[in-house]
Amino acid sequence: MQQPNAQPMADGVLRETASQTAGPYVHIGLALDIAGLPPREQEVWNRLAGDQARGERIEIVGLVIDGNGDTVRDALLEAWQADASGEYQPRFESDAPFNSFGRTAATVENDGEWQFLTIKPGAVSLANGRQMAPHINLTVFARGINIHLNTRLYFEDESEANAGCPVFNAIESPTRRQTLLARREEREGDAGARYRFDIRLQGEGETVFFDF
Repeated sequence: MQQPNAQPMADGVLRETASQTAGPYVHIGLALDIAGLPPREQEVWNRLAGDQARGERIEIVGLVIDGNGDTVRDALLEAWQADASGEYQPRFESDAPFNSFGRTAATVENDGEWQFLTIKPGAVSLANGRQMAPHINLTVFARGINIHLNTRLYFEDESEANAGCPVFNAIESPTRRQTLLARREEREGDAGARYRFDIRLQGEGETVFFDF
């Protein structure tokens, strides 16, 4: 029996199948090493802050969890954040002390855990004089997601700033706001703080996602 997508459309284009979603194909172009391809000379990856970056050095780790409670082990994430002064760096330069943009991916080898190495962002000022609490914008790409998901990571130890953040508090439910808080984990020595932030795509404890 011939498959429904076997009949070519105009100009020789095959019909889309249910499996042709954002992942895992994004790894081929955006996570070459994980896809088993030779890396580019200048790669955008998970280290946003170099040794000379100002601010508190932190590690962020987490899982992407589906509606069944299972870990998604081939998700790809992009991060966009301000520097320690609350300013975004619009240009990416591989040798810059800090870049506002980075990528990371979960893999089977690390049991689905993703990681960013960065600095804790400062509060971002708005045009009306108010401030958004320190946060990191995250975009999630994964199997079964036709359109990427946007969320934000806030810090549980920034309770005063979180209480005054207009975006964080636009979420009416206090319980739902909790899904955006990264939990601090202290580490020995001078390795810096680690924050854990698990993203739940569906079901109980589903992470808040934004329409922007």
